Amino acid sequence: MNESREVEVVVIGAGQAGLSSAYHLRRTGYEPERDFVVLDHSPAPGGAWQFRWPSLTYGKVHGMHALPGMELTDADPARPSAEVIGAYFDRYERTFALRVRRPVDVRAVREGEGGRLLVETSDGSWSTRALINATGTWDRPFWPRYAGQETFRGRQLHTAQYAGPEEFAGQRVVVVGGGASGTQHLLELAPYAAATTWVTRRPPVFREGPFDQEAGRAAVALVEERVRQGLPPRSVVSVTGLPLNDAVRQGLADGVLDRQPMFDRITPDGVAWNDGRSVDADVILWATGFRAALDHLRPLRLREPGGGIRVVGTRAVADARVHLVGYGPSASTIGANRAGRAAVRDIRRLLAEEQEERSVAA
Repeated sequence: MNESREVEVVVIGAGQAGLSSAYHLRRTGYEPERDFVVLDHSPAPGGAWQFRWPSLTYGKVHGMHALPGMELTDADPARPSAEVIGAYFDRYERTFALRVRRPVDVRAVREGEGGRLLVETSDGSWSTRALINATGTWDRPFWPRYAGQETFRGRQLHTAQYAGPEEFAGQRVVVVGGGASGTQHLLELAPYAAATTWVTRRPPVFREGPFDQEAGRAAVALVEERVRQGLPPRSVVSVTGLPLNDAVRQGLADGVLDRQPMFDRITPDGVAWNDGRSVDADVILWATGFRAALDHLRPLRLREPGGGIRVVGTRAVADARVHLVGYGPSASTIGANRAGRAAVRDIRRLLAEEQEERSVAA
């Protein structure tokens, strides 16, 4: 398809952030396919949740918040989160007739004609006056580099490739990473693996007691300040600490969560420290997180010298037409809902001002 189709707003991504944005666009009078379009590269509804490992049941999910306008009720906590949330997102899309287009890969967003943006995809091009980017992080797993990594004779995989603990039966596993995924993997692996070793760059911080609204606001503020400065965002979870629940307490008591400092190099047979210690391993599991999937925005040159995109609210400072929802402080599920509403409000104001300027000029 050579000619681009025109809409007012393109939403890229149909996870929590994208669906929240689409909901608020529709609620304020924008019609799907006529005024806005939602493009999603995933094969089915569910955002990144559809790719989560089967042993991550809904009862283990930390902080899942309902989408605006429809509660998630009566979910079986023993059912895989991928199934629960996939079905919920599917019902949500159909209830509000959001008409998500999938699978569609967005290849680039660049300057178009007449002050518009050109969104180039595997399904042709779209010309739009504003863009809501809600692509999340799942497509950009972060793999750190360590000396000797290429010499390791065992298996290396990332959380994004983790399918469950059974495949590690009888193996010696090194789990790298101090986030929620790292602790979940260790607690699942321990009954199956021959041995587990947990290494992190920083000592883990476990949070006692409830995570109230004041603590949540403080955590979001820390992430927001980085984004405002144009630095790559840290996840909200990285500044909240790990919840100290019964499973984690048992893991600490059993020695499963006995954290070791980060190794200095990888050997053919495992990992080693400069003080002479070493651990033999069959598998290194990198639970080292993800980075924002923003390569398609590269032609717009939004990145700051610090490596991130400077954002105020959800708006990219370098281009008022571009809003990043689910980025930085809005990366949590409840944050994405609020950010979707804020982005739509900002875009409506921007488009109204442009319309007024055109009317005056005419």
